[in-house]
Amino acid sequence: MWPERELDYVKLEDDDAGAHYGLFEGEQMISVVSLFIDGSEAQFRKFATLESMQGKGYGSKLLHHVLNEAASSGVKRVYCNARSHKASFYQKFGLAVTDRTFTKGGKDYVIMELYFDASGERERNGVEQIND
Repeated sequence: MWPERELDYVKLEDDDAGAHYGLFEGEQMISVVSLFIDGSEAQFRKFATLESMQGKGYGSKLLHHVLNEAASSGVKRVYCNARSHKASFYQKFGLAVTDRTFTKGGKDYVIMELYFDASGERERNGVEQIND
């Protein structure tokens, strides 16, 4: 996601507190994401798929896994800072656009969120979602 930046740009102080996932094809890492759980909320960050491998379902498979991990951990809400032009991708998974936006590194972001009911099922938020 930030190939023009140094590795330190994507490091976070609390990286050790997150669960980090990667999807591989053979020895090649295709897609990555990190999940940070804090009480009843979770945030997924650093979600990226190699540009040459986008549109092939790798990121979707990994995101399904992370959302299921969040639900099984008992969180009530999961959210992300989505690049604004990618919001429709996340909406397919049930995440809803909020009114909170910001710009970082010249890229526009919108905070998106998904709520889980008491049984860990995704609440619909009025958008279509992909079934697992």
